[in-house]
Amino acid sequence: MNRMTEHTTPDVNLASWSNPLRDPRDLRLPRIAGPCSIVIFGVTGDLSRKKLLPAIYDLANRGLLPPSFGLTGFARRNWTEDEFKAFVKENVQQHCRTHFNEITWNQLAEGIRFVQGTFEDADAFERLNNTVAELDKDRGTRGNHAFYMSIPPRDFPLVAQQLAHCGLAKSNGNAWRRVIIEKPFGHDLASAKELDKVISEVFDPQSVFRIDHYLGKETVQNLLAMRFANSMYEPIWNANYVDHVQITMAEDIGVAGRAGYYDGIGAARDVIQNHLLQLLALTAMEEPVSFNAKDLTNEKTKILSAVRLPKDLAAHTARGQYSAGWQGSQPVVGYLEEKGINPDSNTETYAAVRLDIDTRRWAGVPFYLRTGKRLGRRVTEIALVFKRAPHLPFESTATQELGKNAIVIRIQPYEGVTIRFGSKVPGGTAMEVRDVSMDFSYGRSFTESSPEAYERLILDVLLGDPPLFPTTQEVDLSWQILDPIEEFWSTLGQPQPYRSGTWGPQEAVEMLARDGHRWRMP
Repeated sequence: MNRMTEHTTPDVNLASWSNPLRDPRDLRLPRIAGPCSIVIFGVTGDLSRKKLLPAIYDLANRGLLPPSFGLTGFARRNWTEDEFKAFVKENVQQHCRTHFNEITWNQLAEGIRFVQGTFEDADAFERLNNTVAELDKDRGTRGNHAFYMSIPPRDFPLVAQQLAHCGLAKSNGNAWRRVIIEKPFGHDLASAKELDKVISEVFDPQSVFRIDHYLGKETVQNLLAMRFANSMYEPIWNANYVDHVQITMAEDIGVAGRAGYYDGIGAARDVIQNHLLQLLALTAMEEPVSFNAKDLTNEKTKILSAVRLPKDLAAHTARGQYSAGWQGSQPVVGYLEEKGINPDSNTETYAAVRLDIDTRRWAGVPFYLRTGKRLGRRVTEIALVFKRAPHLPFESTATQELGKNAIVIRIQPYEGVTIRFGSKVPGGTAMEVRDVSMDFSYGRSFTESSPEAYERLILDVLLGDPPLFPTTQEVDLSWQILDPIEEFWSTLGQPQPYRSGTWGPQEAVEMLARDGHRWRMP
């Protein structure tokens, strides 16, 4: 360890560290982060326990973190370092994706540190500064540190200012400092701008990484591969052939332990503003010049700038609130009966909106976005539903069970792609055409399981690779889309109830029926 500390390479630009033995054309070798550490604020929360800590371990287990890696937890609990290590190990063993390996764990544990304190405590941040400096000396992290804010948005400005005061926020020479911000990025456009102002005063703009974990999912990235690596989709991926697009994120759970966060936020701010609008942008954007961050962001920004709200928000938006019902074989309570929820709450647990995109490619094609809790089952998917063939040379009875062709990209679970089309029913003398499906499944086509989204995104932060992170402009545009809808909903009364275990309120069904469509049942 002392030899590692004594060996320095002052002439190497550590901010863009790369393996000098790797040929970039060789895809067999993964990208490995250089010497660095990550500090997690809110390390005892659900996100950290179930996602972040297991993701860091899985990265280490896959050989993607350097031996000189450090992990520091910051929390108010009065723990010793050994107690914190036991906490990390327990959650890693419980939630890690890869097989738990004691050798990997022992290597990782050598770089684990804990700092006790509150966000208001300046002395705690001085202790954090000393701990980070100790990691530089003992683990060879060389001043490269990422700060993960797994905390409520209201605490972002305070933690950022504390980091600035103790000298941890700014990159120094060849060493880098980066901050990772969890959604939501504000609760409306004004608060998002205020948050961005505070963060940008403390951190360099290129050092701010906004996490939207959906962009780290393999199937979301596969959407880009499917569109732009194949010639069969591009000719039909436009208004000439597409009838409408449905983007769905359905959950079969209630608010669980998130009542304090969720009440007052609601489904639209929690999911549509970030996840679903990002999926819309990736589905609708033009081919980028390259897949670097700037070019990818340019195309997504063009689409978000072209989104047009419906004139009649009452007819083309819907919201609901789940009531008591059955989830599988279990009875469940309604939203207003959930622990910690105001019994008079007007917060929606279901939201659906129609959006249009004013571009040549998508003119006249409605995009329907919906999300909800306590729905029929857990699923996230993008469905492109195509127009009917202009002429069917069959008897009407032959095609009465024929629906519209569709391409369905399943984000989760059962990741893959389904193509739905018509085929003749075998046997018989009469012609009968019925819907059939051709299915691609990740699980059946690849031997390697997909990594968790947080694994990919945390590694990208440590590598300084920003293509999968929403920019300030994307965040602002998404709030410009959602704010008028939220303002309209604020003038209404209680959201329409829907029974748990169903697919949302009748209001949402009527929203599509007015356009001559119906929701797809995943």
